Amino acid sequence: MPNLQNGRNDGAGLTNPTLDHSRHHKLMEHELVPETLEGATIYGADNQEIGKVSHLHGSGPSAQVIVDVGGFLGLGAKPVAVSMVSLDFMRDEAGHVHAVTLWTRKDLEDMPEHRHH
Repeated sequence: MPNLQNGRNDGAGLTNPTLDHSRHHKLMEHELVPETLEGATIYGADNQEIGKVSHLHGSGPSAQVIVDVGGFLGLGAKPVAVSMVSLDFMRDEAGHVHAVTLWTRKDLEDMPEHRHH
């Protein structure tokens, strides 16, 4: 059975599981806040983990989401900014928040690095 927090298989079986988000509940607008979203895993167009939410600039649908992409165990990750509307945040059966997007890991890696002003 795949682990929905990291997209990896936790036992025998599929090595590239297809995650089924159809049973997950989309977050309401009032839940699109840093306290809920920071640390959430983001799954790309191919249902593979492509990054994690680092932090937000703003809240709600107009926020910019800063995503850490690449790296290993948080080291060497590149922060990139994406619009909240390009991410579909939801909660799985266990209550874990994650997002799905049409972006791929390569799309995010090709974006300019986000720098704080």
